[in-house]
Amino acid sequence: MFMASCNQSPFKKDQLKAQDGWKMLDENDYSIQYPVDWTLDKSGQTGTSFIVLSPLTSSQDQFRENVNLLIQDLTGLNIDLDKYTQISEDQIKRMAINSNLHESSRSSANGINFQKVIYTFDQGIYNLQCEQYYWIRSNKAYVLSLTSETDQFETYKKIGEQVLNSFIFK
Repeated sequence: MFMASCNQSPFKKDQLKAQDGWKMLDENDYSIQYPVDWTLDKSGQTGTSFIVLSPLTSSQDQFRENVNLLIQDLTGLNIDLDKYTQISEDQIKRMAINSNLHESSRSSANGINFQKVIYTFDQGIYNLQCEQYYWIRSNKAYVLSLTSETDQFETYKKIGEQVLNSFIFK
């Protein structure tokens, strides 16, 4: 399923520094920052390049809100951002249980276009909300996603968007 990506900005390598109270994941093609109390998982077991997981808030909390990155090779497929967005939205509607697309809008950060998509869906016992940023770059689709329980989305929106918006391409 095509799902999860964010902002790009030119930078000088010596300018890369995590903000106070945050850690940085610094990879060859991109970097991203996340709160120090979130857990980084680079195992790739869910097909993601990484996932950063929020801490549980109580003994009753069973879902860890998270931000993850999925990178898909599009070599030879001739898929631009418009086509990728269309395919992804169709997949959300067809494959995500009880899905509802709330927003799909084109944005630009530092002269680089990306698509912002927000939708809700059910996964097992969870009612989830996902905010995704899509980019197409060098024959690859980058999908950066914030996923939260629907009733917790507003609580995690600010910090989640800070994580999403810290994503930069190198």
